[in-house]
Amino acid sequence: MEKAIKLRTGKDRLRYTCLFELFLIVILAPISALVLQEQIVDVGVLAVLLSLKAMLFNLVYNWFFDHFDARAGRIPTDRTFFRRILHAVGFEISLLITSLPIVVWWLGLSILQALLMDIVVTSFVVLYTLVFTWGYDRLFPVVQMPINRSRPVKE
Repeated sequence: MEKAIKLRTGKDRLRYTCLFELFLIVILAPISALVLQEQIVDVGVLAVLLSLKAMLFNLVYNWFFDHFDARAGRIPTDRTFFRRILHAVGFEISLLITSLPIVVWWLGLSILQALLMDIVVTSFVVLYTLVFTWGYDRLFPVVQMPINRSRPVKE
């Protein structure tokens, strides 16, 4: 009998999420304030609110994605490049749907303006997610127990 694939703990997921959002705010808030010609405080508060929403969503999204991988017999920290792209793009599309109304209201933008801004930010964040998650998986891997391969694995 093969051993179950170990997944990240809740504490590890929280560390991932906090580090992810912290570095993202530090990078994006000053740039956004400059580009939008808004006060750093206004953009910073919006960034923190969106970040808190994203953190909660991130925990749920990654939990489901990891369990989906594990049920399919894949180790989540060993995702292929293609699976990492699917993971990052799916996450960002989900965030867009939930964040757009907040950005429109907070900054007083039209839906089109907010959408265009979000496309630019999301394009950056997709790459950031890919690089950050890959690096995180290398720095904090989930150690797996050796799989017994003495018997052929049914495919």
